[in-house]
Amino acid sequence: MGADDTLRISPNHPVFDLPEIVALERGLFSAHGLSVRFAEAHGSDHDLAEPDPIARRKEALFESEGADVYNLCEWGGIDRLERSRRTGRIDYLRPAVVAQGLVSFDPALHEPHDLGGVPVGVNEFTGSHYTALHLLGNTLARQEVVVRHVGSPQLRLELLRSGEVRAAMLMEPFLTVALNEGAHLLGSYFYRGSQVVAPHLAQERRDAYIRAVNEAVDAIRDEPWSRFAHHIADEAAGALEPSGLGRAHVRYTHAQPFSPKRFQESYAWMKSWGLTEGRSAYGSLLTAR
Repeated sequence: MGADDTLRISPNHPVFDLPEIVALERGLFSAHGLSVRFAEAHGSDHDLAEPDPIARRKEALFESEGADVYNLCEWGGIDRLERSRRTGRIDYLRPAVVAQGLVSFDPALHEPHDLGGVPVGVNEFTGSHYTALHLLGNTLARQEVVVRHVGSPQLRLELLRSGEVRAAMLMEPFLTVALNEGAHLLGSYFYRGSQVVAPHLAQERRDAYIRAVNEAVDAIRDEPWSRFAHHIADEAAGALEPSGLGRAHVRYTHAQPFSPKRFQESYAWMKSWGLTEGRSAYGSLLTAR
């Protein structure tokens, strides 16, 4: 951690970071004896189209020891720790359960079957990429599945609008923006993610962090959505009012252990698509709890 003993979070999109945002706003981390802050503000756009996962903001901050924890999709967590020059662990499955929606403005595309050989816009080695493969790979022959690295959801939405890509994966708030603008949904895939932690973070601090995040989840679930929607809608830069953001494509639940069974299933799936070089073992990536 930092010299002042503050635990630093490398920011992801607010839809994934909402429990941490709420925990900070309500002093829940402090109530559990932790000093916590985001290493940078949300909304940085310096890596919109960055092809190298380790060079993207949240990963780069962790790699440079500018952050101690961050969350991303579970397959991405495995990938980053295999690529990483810094030792880390996957501590748990994150509370955000989010849908990536497969959307299009193209009137010739109506269902995943229509996408054989059609490039689908994704951000490579992120949830949009992995969920596209899950969604399309269960419908099309694998050789017909084509994904194209575009970059951030902002860029994917721009290329959808222009017609440069015929279909793309989007999560909130960009999914609602696209649907409001006339895009149609061809399919969706809900997924959790994983929390990557630095090796020096002691067990009692990790446990306190999870307790605070779970209390924030309780607030998000139990209180009016209008108290929280603006955190996510604001990322759309004025294209979506908070009142227009529903909960159909996002929900929050308590953090869960990343079990050996789930890890093995996820890792086997990644290997089947050639998405890992097979360098990982369960015990080397996951924190035993």
